[in-house]
Amino acid sequence: MNMRASRLLSVLLTLQTRGRVTAQELADELEVSVRTVYRDIESLGAAGIPVYAERGPAGGYRLLDGFRTRLNGLTADEADSLLFAGLPGPAAELGLGAVVASAQLKLMAGLAPELRERAERTAERFHLDTVGWYREADRSPHLAEVANAVWRRHRIRVRYRRWGGAASERVLEPYGLVLKAGAWYLVAKPVDGDAHRTYRVGRIDELEPVEEEFEREAEFSLPEYWAAWAERFEDELYRVPAVVRLSPRARLAVAALFGPYRERAVAETASAPDADGWVRAVLPLESLRYGAHELLQLGAEAEILGPPELRRAVAAQARAVAAMYEDDEGAEADGADAADAADATDEAAESRA
Repeated sequence: MNMRASRLLSVLLTLQTRGRVTAQELADELEVSVRTVYRDIESLGAAGIPVYAERGPAGGYRLLDGFRTRLNGLTADEADSLLFAGLPGPAAELGLGAVVASAQLKLMAGLAPELRERAERTAERFHLDTVGWYREADRSPHLAEVANAVWRRHRIRVRYRRWGGAASERVLEPYGLVLKAGAWYLVAKPVDGDAHRTYRVGRIDELEPVEEEFEREAEFSLPEYWAAWAERFEDELYRVPAVVRLSPRARLAVAALFGPYRERAVAETASAPDADGWVRAVLPLESLRYGAHELLQLGAEAEILGPPELRRAVAAQARAVAAMYEDDEGAEADGADAADAADATDEAAESRA
């Protein structure tokens, strides 16, 4: 289908789906001039489509009441893109924004009026934002090229920057892409390896397509691989078990400060509360050094019982912070001020949860 024929079909389906539409609205949606829209409307009329203009401030173009076209078949690209129908941002990142919009338009045009109204109402009232709070989406300049290689089953040669900053070149067989909290991950198999691995697309510094198709393993399941890999990743990431005593305030803050994985770990290991409501639990940490910084967020609402080196690290950092402020005027806050500060911390934690 050439570009003009595709545009004429889009004009027709837009009129069928939305009823009255102005020339300027059509021009904005199709990214053409108003003059081009006028020519397209004339072409539709010449082809026997009963389209007419309503004059006045509330005017626009309409189809004759009762007219419906069945020219709403999806192209192969549009059918492939339907997975991203509710994800306009990720679809655009993959270079599928216009294709998804075209597919949605054809689907809407094919619906009965009452079902179309329900679909439009759903789109108006529900929105999916895939990026987590307090962070931005990854910048992945090679994402469209990676996606193209996934579709075509073509190998790619990449220069990949690891977590520590060192970069290496490798040839990959790309099996699939996963969007997780605003970051794209590539699941691929190195040509010199026998196992699938996960690569963060934002860390691909250079990419060169290899015009060589690979045979995709028929039994491979992207959802199953990702679920197993994600669970293994968290298990391997949090390798240091810290034994802690947590106050009721700290228990509330764990979910907001440490995430659901470690919240579950605390819930599964928590002892019965003592007379003051404190519990003993195991909180997994990534490392002693980083864990000390994390636990300081809980202040006096948490006590570290082990390992001893973690307890010493937190004590040393707490002494350094106290020394920094010990000469300030009014450094000793009264009990009411301390309680107010604790309440403010609770409110902030609850707002993040």
